[in-house]
Amino acid sequence: MHKEFLMGNEAIALGALAAGVNLVAGYPGTPSTEVLETIAKRNPGNVYVEWSINEKAGMEVAAGAAYAGARALVTMKQVGLNVASDPLMSLEYIGVKGGMVVLVAEYPHVCNVFQSAGL
Repeated sequence: MHKEFLMGNEAIALGALAAGVNLVAGYPGTPSTEVLETIAKRNPGNVYVEWSINEKAGMEVAAGAAYAGARALVTMKQVGLNVASDPLMSLEYIGVKGGMVVLVAEYPHVCNVFQSAGL
């Protein structure tokens, strides 16, 4: 049995590949960067991988693929979801024919600050 130690983002990427993702788009920005990097590195050759110019563009690329029937993943950091909110809200009305995962990552230290503040 093959064993490998992975970071959480690497495990998410391998899970997406195992699930048959067809397209991955994202905007580079820690803490989500490693997901797209890992998929690009381990791409078996049938996954379209794109660094988008911003989170909105990444969301639109993934949404278009999912609407056409592909399995899509879009990655961004938490504040990037604000940038991508317009196409995300439109997806509520349009829907998708394939599958789409929106992965929004957050810095652990920010979560700790929120928890310390009781939020």
